Amino acid sequence: MAKGYWIARVDVHNEEGYKPYTVGNAAIFAKFGGRFIVRGGPFEAPEGKPRSRNVVVEFPDYAAAVACYNSPEYQENLKIRQPHSEIELIIIEGYDGP
Repeated sequence: MAKGYWIARVDVHNEEGYKPYTVGNAAIFAKFGGRFIVRGGPFEAPEGKPRSRNVVVEFPDYAAAVACYNSPEYQENLKIRQPHSEIELIIIEGYDGP
C-alpha cells in the first residue's frame, strides 16, 4: 500500500507565535503514524517562487494523511498557525511503482 504525504511550503511571519503550532503537531502526527521526512534545511529553488521552509510528513497511507488533516486536533492546532504564516499544503498518495 502506498504511503501518504503532506508536502508543505511555508513562510513564517512570527516565529514566537508559530512555535506552539509546531509543538502541538508532535502528538497529532504520532496519533496518525506521521513522521517528518523533510523539516527545513538548505534547498535550491531553480524554478518557481520558493518559500522559506519546506516540510514533508510521511503517513502510513493516504487515508491516514487525510484523516490527520481533518482531525479535530489538527483543525484546532491549525488556528494557532494561520495568523503567523502563509502555507501551500498538498496531501498526496505516494508511488508504489507499476
